[in-house]
Amino acid sequence: MTRLDGLQKALLCTRAALDKKALDLVVIDVSGLTSIGDYLVICTGRSDRQVQSIAQAVEEALAAAGARPISIEGIRRGQWVLLDSGDVIVHVFHQPIREFYDLERLWEHAPRVQLPEPLRSQASAGR
Repeated sequence: MTRLDGLQKALLCTRAALDKKALDLVVIDVSGLTSIGDYLVICTGRSDRQVQSIAQAVEEALAAAGARPISIEGIRRGQWVLLDSGDVIVHVFHQPIREFYDLERLWEHAPRVQLPEPLRSQASAGR
């Protein structure tokens, strides 16, 4: 099995999240700014169940690619789930929680990754 690089892993997580109808998905390149990882994938679910479903889909996609997350936090409550796969950190939020923590503002100077066309179209369709 080929080892995924950080961007490939971030796009894999993106695809899994979008397949579960994640909203407002953004991928942020933090590789030159922090040691916590190289990419952040941030998205929203409309309900706690959708947040859980998105997180489980991301976990399953990573596991299928041989990149099982190191840790998963918040899955039971479904308000903010964090999946840490080392070089990629995935945040799946319920909308009010995402607005409160506003991670995009925290990383406003970090470059956004432009999604490849099939994913970009899928992300736009969810809005």
